[in-house]
Amino acid sequence: MTERQRQILYAIVEQYAEVASPVGSQLLAKVFGVSSATIRAEMADLEHMGYITQPHTSAGRVPTDKGYRLYVNSLADAKEGRQASGGERALAARVHPGGLPERNIRNAVDTLVELTHNLGLATIGNQLYMSGLSNLFGQPEFMQAGQVQQVARLLDNLEPWLREAAPNQPLSVYIGRENPIGGNAGCSLIISRFVSPYSDRSYIGVLGPTRQNYRDVTNLVRRAGQTLEEVL
Repeated sequence: MTERQRQILYAIVEQYAEVASPVGSQLLAKVFGVSSATIRAEMADLEHMGYITQPHTSAGRVPTDKGYRLYVNSLADAKEGRQASGGERALAARVHPGGLPERNIRNAVDTLVELTHNLGLATIGNQLYMSGLSNLFGQPEFMQAGQVQQVARLLDNLEPWLREAAPNQPLSVYIGRENPIGGNAGCSLIISRFVSPYSDRSYIGVLGPTRQNYRDVTNLVRRAGQTLEEVL
């Protein structure tokens, strides 16, 4: 993959997250200052490599799970030295030293829901606290009954899976079919591990469509885990 192809892929990921419609060559041609024909050729190569795909009736392209994975990995490589966003500062302000652990965790989840427009979740002992179901099922990706059933299956099995698998990374991102349960749901699960009075492996995170602003959401989830561990 050339550097221009990489940047075109990243632009498709970010634009698709914003507008929820396939990204066409004309828009990218303006962004990169080249012809639409040049962009179409680059997109054809990216599609051949499996990073983007063309919906059945559209001239535009959308990212695949493979494309999202490359993009998310690039964010992990570039996180050093960045400043906290306003959303991250707002999240930290909702978690108070000396407060009840359960209330602080719930506040952090509710704030993630407000900031990411995803479903927020956290483990509190053996319980899984969730908030924002209407956000999740209000996304255009989940308007079909079959898709809703897949998401519901993922949610039904999420708490036992977290308990058994116990992901050990400070931040874990499971994109689409990478999800060990509900892999056909078209969801991304972004979770942060933190130490709490309930467990050395407590988790907080969000569940949303694969189409989302990974840069902001991963930073928010990471900061939620860090803040809770510091306060609790």
